[in-house]
Amino acid sequence: MWCVNVLLVFLTFFVLGQDPTEIVFGGVFDENLESGDHSDLTDQEAFKFAAYLASKENGLRFKAITETNFNHVSGPFKAKLAACSLIEHQAVVIFGPKQAEDVNIVQSICDYKDTAHVVNKWVYGPAEHRTIINFYPHSSYLTQAYFAILKMSEWKRFTLFYDDNESLLRMGDLLNLAKDDGIVVVLKQLDEVGDGIYRTSLKEAVRSGETNYVIDCNIVVLEEVLRHAQQVGLLTSHYNYFITNLDLQTINLEPFQYSEANITGIRIVDLSNELTYWKSQGIIRGDFNPHFDLSKMKTETALLIDSVIVLAKVISTKISFQNLTTDDDSCDSLKSSRHGYTISNHVKTSKHSEMTGLIEFDGNGFRSNFDLDVITLKDNGINKIGTWNSSKGLITVGHGAKHSIKASNSLRNRTFKVITTLTAPYTMLRETPTQLFGNNRFEGFAIDLIDELGKMEGFNYTFLIREDMKNGAKDPVTGQWSGMIGDVMDGTADLAITDLTITADREEAVDFTSPFMDLGIQILAQKPKNAPPSFFSFADPFALDTWMMLALAYVIVSLSFFIMGRLCQEEWTNPYPCIEQPEFLVNQFSLQNSAWFAVGALMQQGTEIAPIAVSTRMVTGMWWFFVLIMVSSYTANLAAFLATENPIHLFTDVYTLVDNMEKNNMRLGAKANGATESFFKGKNDSVFKKIAKYMKTHPEDMVKENKDGVKLAEDFNNYAFFMESTSISYETQRHCSLQGYGKLLDDKGYGIAMRKNSTYRKTLSMAILKLQTSGVLDDLKRKWWEEKRGGGQCSAVRDNDKTPPLAVQNVQGVFFVTIGGTILAVFLVIAELLISTYKISKKTKIPFKEASSIEMRSFFDFNSDVKPALGDKSKCGSKSSEGTGTSNNNLLAPAPQYGFIPTITKEKL
Repeated sequence: MWCVNVLLVFLTFFVLGQDPTEIVFGGVFDENLESGDHSDLTDQEAFKFAAYLASKENGLRFKAITETNFNHVSGPFKAKLAACSLIEHQAVVIFGPKQAEDVNIVQSICDYKDTAHVVNKWVYGPAEHRTIINFYPHSSYLTQAYFAILKMSEWKRFTLFYDDNESLLRMGDLLNLAKDDGIVVVLKQLDEVGDGIYRTSLKEAVRSGETNYVIDCNIVVLEEVLRHAQQVGLLTSHYNYFITNLDLQTINLEPFQYSEANITGIRIVDLSNELTYWKSQGIIRGDFNPHFDLSKMKTETALLIDSVIVLAKVISTKISFQNLTTDDDSCDSLKSSRHGYTISNHVKTSKHSEMTGLIEFDGNGFRSNFDLDVITLKDNGINKIGTWNSSKGLITVGHGAKHSIKASNSLRNRTFKVITTLTAPYTMLRETPTQLFGNNRFEGFAIDLIDELGKMEGFNYTFLIREDMKNGAKDPVTGQWSGMIGDVMDGTADLAITDLTITADREEAVDFTSPFMDLGIQILAQKPKNAPPSFFSFADPFALDTWMMLALAYVIVSLSFFIMGRLCQEEWTNPYPCIEQPEFLVNQFSLQNSAWFAVGALMQQGTEIAPIAVSTRMVTGMWWFFVLIMVSSYTANLAAFLATENPIHLFTDVYTLVDNMEKNNMRLGAKANGATESFFKGKNDSVFKKIAKYMKTHPEDMVKENKDGVKLAEDFNNYAFFMESTSISYETQRHCSLQGYGKLLDDKGYGIAMRKNSTYRKTLSMAILKLQTSGVLDDLKRKWWEEKRGGGQCSAVRDNDKTPPLAVQNVQGVFFVTIGGTILAVFLVIAELLISTYKISKKTKIPFKEASSIEMRSFFDFNSDVKPALGDKSKCGSKSSEGTGTSNNNLLAPAPQYGFIPTITKEKL
């Protein structure tokens, strides 16, 4: 028979075409563990037929080979030899084996050699290897189906029969769900002791009085277990059974269908389905096993056929023959160029409909979104009573009407598909040099929030990414929702989380949890530019009226010194102290000296003038006290005012923004078709109407993503971008040239979206409230806003900024006042020189030119500090002209002697 089979395969390949290229599929099957019944279709038979069918459907040559040496001895070592042998035969995909320890060693080799690996058996835990593809429904989804059926049956307690450790592990999640829901569960292992195999455990169940039973065991022993249960009296109308094995319909149930016991089970292969029936009939007509009974097809056999066909379709459409060819044909080689990960990735991101229904995978590589038929055993055989779907839950058929079975409020061990967008800081790709897979690829506030909720409520989750970044908007014509809202409504995702605003329109379409973040619309724009410092910036510490009062005080004090100095007798002093009885007295407080004395005190430099009288000293003390306070105040504020930058505000809030739009040539923008744009459209306020009109007439200023609006605001100082305050807070932590303006225009929140009337809405909302009260949400926001991904850098810059050095423009007025005063003094001294020379010329009767020449010679004589006086006599005892022999008309009179020269007189005795 095998020769005929092989010959048929080769003849088929020859008829299909002349292209000698073959794509090799390798199989590692332990047929030693298969049933010896000839009515069963073995894995090798199904594998080779599936390759034949794939070649026929795709027009390519798919060759199925198996490692026959593995048929006689099982174990990891033999599994390794089998896998390496298949790799040497250029197998691009390896299927099998069934045993867990064998699967692990084969998977390790496939992962090392980058070869796609397909398994079709129950496994527990995450898909740790990147090349593995498991077509068997994942444990978490199956557990949800089990529990939904138990809730439908309204069981408050039951006994669970299991046959081995793997069975107990498989039921672990169900036990946790039952515990959380208050269901009492009794565990009993099916024993095989002596002649009464299984009867011991079953008899104990009879004595316990339990009427509800869940049985999880290998399909090979299931029929025997039911037969023994019938023998001990457990299969009567008083007892209810739920069989978890997907192959219940493959065993002979005729002895039990009249027992009146309520036996319920599930299946993934619906033999009444037209597509399934056609393909199954093809297996029989393929003459691989003419004795095969259609009703005996096991789930793993159907999955094997589906997996071969799906892999063939993917390779035919996605992979070229050149990429599949390689010279690396040894497990010992370090090369790995078989594109296993590429094939695996294409399979996991595509959808197919085969014998086992819709074949689709979640982000972790687990099969999801599949249908299970709920079946029950009646007098007329197996009847379908409902359908369970991982997205829609359990739908039962009763009395001709369909109705949904409400799931438990508990989320433990449930698996949610969570859709999000790559929007910072809610969801971002993790920055790492190594390649990551599944949920590990992402990080951010939304990722951490879902993780915290998952830990709190015990559910699993898989993240999906919405590539077009659309949150969701309703089409006004068709009424259909786009974006993530649409994905939630059509069942593509269970939850949606990102910067998803809760609005009235969206709440009509989906349900939202309690807001996990409160926010409002605000304006994002560049920080105001600083105005250049004024020319007289050094005068800024005092206001104009203060300067005026200071000048007035100076004038009044100067006049006070002049008047009081003349009134005070003590201020009139002898100009020549050596003369006891002088002919005249002088007063130091002339108007000029009074002004100079007040200036000296004001500048804190002092003068040679010292008050003598009590009254003048009193005025002096008060003036000095006044100057002390004023100068100290001026000095204290001077540095701050010189370094102060005066910003030029184009606007301060939404109202000044709209009022100054034309004046400042302002541009406005927001996220197109987002909640912010809808906010302005739905307002009756005149200011908001103007903004909505501008956005409608200027689509070029509207952006697809918030990051585009941030870039426009950073590039143009006249662009104002409307965005949620939380996003503005995030951006201003990283873009130091931007800031938020004005108060919040509204009050709203971000929530997690789910389908309408979801039973887990209240549970998730309560969990979010717990995270808020415990401070976890505040910690997460601080982490992703102020710490991660460049957060806090603008705050750090502000905190570390030293006092900026003063530029010339800050103190240019001081320089110009000093230079201007010096230049004015030069002109004054020149004027004074000309006036004094003119007076001397007039007094001495000499020409002005000659007098000027004498003065200039003295000016340029830098070797001497003495200058002769033109026509002056000594004021204190100079000699007479006669005594010195000089004339009064002598222009260059000798310099007078210093001091007073007394006259000596002789007295008569």
